[in-house]
Amino acid sequence: MLKRFSGRVPVMAYGYIGSMRTRPAHRDDVVAILLSGADGLRDHGCHLYVVSVSGTDEDTIWVSEVWESKEHHDASLQLPEAKAAISKAMPMLTGEFTSQEITVVGGLGLPAPA
Repeated sequence: MLKRFSGRVPVMAYGYIGSMRTRPAHRDDVVAILLSGADGLRDHGCHLYVVSVSGTDEDTIWVSEVWESKEHHDASLQLPEAKAAISKAMPMLTGEFTSQEITVVGGLGLPAPA
């Protein structure tokens, strides 16, 4: 179902952008955990799941996600495999997180609005 934003721009999905800081020397381990379940996310309403790192910051990971809806995103966090990945990664994280929920209106690589 296509919603409208500001009466003109079509809204297609729920987006989430977050960052997490890892303990020193654990960034690659956490990246591997985050990517290990990415293939199955499409079956749960995920359109885009991107894990990124920087060459100048060895301890921060950014994750960008686009979901069919916030409900799909929230439900994905209840999946057994997601809970297991979170439990495995948490000891390698410092507890410093940022997050921003966004409204996705389109872009390259995303499905066209219905």
